[in-house]
Amino acid sequence: MSQQRKILKIVGIIAIVIGLIWFSRSYLNISPTEIKEWILSFGMWAPILYIVLYTVRPLIFFPASVLSITGGLAFGAMMGTVYTVIGATLGAVVAFLVAKKLGKGVIKNSAGKVDQIQQQLEKNGFIYVLIFRLLPIFNFDLISYAAGLSKVRLLPFFLATLIGIIPGTFAYNFLGSSIVSKDPRIIIGAIIVFLILTIVPWYLQKRWKAKKNLG
Repeated sequence: MSQQRKILKIVGIIAIVIGLIWFSRSYLNISPTEIKEWILSFGMWAPILYIVLYTVRPLIFFPASVLSITGGLAFGAMMGTVYTVIGATLGAVVAFLVAKKLGKGVIKNSAGKVDQIQQQLEKNGFIYVLIFRLLPIFNFDLISYAAGLSKVRLLPFFLATLIGIIPGTFAYNFLGSSIVSKDPRIIIGAIIVFLILTIVPWYLQKRWKAKKNLG
């Protein structure tokens, strides 16, 4: 693939991403309560619909946090977490495979330092993805697409995503379910749990990075 074609392909991918983000922000600005009411209107099919929506969500860049809170509102903290983990993991795999397919020609001919980084990702992909999933400071979909463009293999990516998103997913679903209860004590408890499960991984990562630098 010539340099010009690679540049055009990258520009095309960026244009599609920007267009999808604009569409999501302009026409899909829906509250968790509205989504919950619509999903529950499908009765026994509601969990399946929710999982399907979460699976295709990365393709339209709809905010993951909104759907996660919706899961807690609609199904409670425990089942909402189960359904969200399933849907979010499948959605991450979809984004991973899309990036892998679209970026194959762009990445294939890389060399030098970029190639060394890709080799590290291929060898330690599980650890890298797991850390990124545990840290709330990294965009969920960005990790999926970036992993797809790298040499991370599908199975380590899948397992690291499945394990790494559980704490944050529970935090969002517990927060959503607490809103339904309307009990101030439960809401405060949910907020505390949410803060702990989102801040602690970030703090541990900072400590680990500091020790690594000292070593």
